[in-house]
Amino acid sequence: MWIQKEITLEPRSQGIYLIDQEVLSKVPDIRLIKAGIMTVFCKHTSCGITLNESWDPSVRTDFQNALNKLAPESGEYLHDDEGSDDMPSHIKCSLVGCTVMVPITNGKPNLGTWQGLYFCEFRRYMHQRTLVITIHGEK
Repeated sequence: MWIQKEITLEPRSQGIYLIDQEVLSKVPDIRLIKAGIMTVFCKHTSCGITLNESWDPSVRTDFQNALNKLAPESGEYLHDDEGSDDMPSHIKCSLVGCTVMVPITNGKPNLGTWQGLYFCEFRRYMHQRTLVITIHGEK
């Protein structure tokens, strides 16, 4: 069985956001899958998708601070027509990635105890973002 759906996330400003429940609420058919896989793909080049620890909120702050050191807005970039946060956002997208795959077991993502699905918005201003959720598995 194949399921594919485009979902729109609530606009968010720069930050790292836990989106497990938001994604699951928009793709209720995941409950039909006994064993399978879910791919989450972000259709943009200035934000990303990742799995990380979901219990301690300071992980998000530390993660964002580390990315800002790797690709600072104060860097000298040739691509700067869209603002000082644009090129660093593209670099961070490449570092974090725009796709994750998660196993599905008995209608639920089979994540580790402390794992969560995160959306990373790298631009300062709010943007409407679209994800493509593709699920493949057996009923």
